Amino acid sequence: MSGSSSAQKQFEFENNFENISSVDEIFKYDSAVQADILKTKPWAKDPNYFKEVKISALALLKMVIHARSGGNIEIMGSLLGKVDGEVMIVMDCFALPVEGTETRVNAAAGSYEYMTEYCLQSKQVGRNENVIGWYHSHPGYGCWLSGIDVQTQMSHQQYTDPFLAIVVDPTRTISAGKVSLGAFRTYPKGYTPPDAAPSEYQTIPLHKISDYGVHCKQYYSLEVSYFKSSLDKRLLDLLWNKYWLDTLSSSTLLINAQYITGQIRDITDKLESDSGGGVRPGGGGVYSGFEVAGEKGEDKLGKITADCNKMTVESLHGLALQIIKHGLFNSTTCVQSSDPAAAAGQACAETR
Repeated sequence: MSGSSSAQKQFEFENNFENISSVDEIFKYDSAVQADILKTKPWAKDPNYFKEVKISALALLKMVIHARSGGNIEIMGSLLGKVDGEVMIVMDCFALPVEGTETRVNAAAGSYEYMTEYCLQSKQVGRNENVIGWYHSHPGYGCWLSGIDVQTQMSHQQYTDPFLAIVVDPTRTISAGKVSLGAFRTYPKGYTPPDAAPSEYQTIPLHKISDYGVHCKQYYSLEVSYFKSSLDKRLLDLLWNKYWLDTLSSSTLLINAQYITGQIRDITDKLESDSGGGVRPGGGGVYSGFEVAGEKGEDKLGKITADCNKMTVESLHGLALQIIKHGLFNSTTCVQSSDPAAAAGQACAETR
């Protein structure tokens, strides 16, 4: 499984995993300290109190596998962890039995009963971490909070704070080869956040822009980092073997064919909307949802160009992977075609 080991190292490198000391201090849970933090509630005085979230490699891989298993259907789960100053630490996570669609996920009473029972069983085996958040997927349309997500997160922060929201995009994760994940907390009702510098640009589908633009000032992003240690290495290796085999035996070109087609259609709609002078709810621009009225045409065109470049890079990434797999597993000689697209097309046809 040397190929698996190399792929695992590449996955850890691309997502900037931090190796913590063998003492594994981060895994020690002090109930008295956590109880004192819950009593003082320092986050109640500062809406931006939490600045960072650290996620264990085990929790990250479990979330990605769960999100990929849902395909185009949204999934949902809970996060287990603790608080350390201004940092929220996600130690583990578990899936919840919920009813999902392509645009939302509905947690019924049975889901909360399952979560309660899971936590009780965990404490019986020495896992004392509490639920500190939830995660769900946005298949193909980026990591941000919708209006329903904002209301859900606000409710949790009001009654069960500290609480964190994580969004995973499994489709973009497959396309980019790097985990597409965001961590968020909402502001209290009535709070007006100070003007902040524009966040990193991300592609938002045209039909989602109004939802994004209306609610984007009601929450903020936390800096995300990942860590692994000797304690979770064995479990991580077992999970990685499953993730690696699923990745190796699949084609990103075939899995994401509908996603790529949707991206092309979305870029066309944005160009047509701009040429027609259309103005979308939530701002004067028509792209990522945080544009302001009066945005220059070249800025809009630049964002469409960024969308095109992103789609091209992801498609070329998929083509290269398909050519390599075809050369390794489907033929005794390497592909000699001078046309990479033709070679990839042949590989895809044989995969079918």
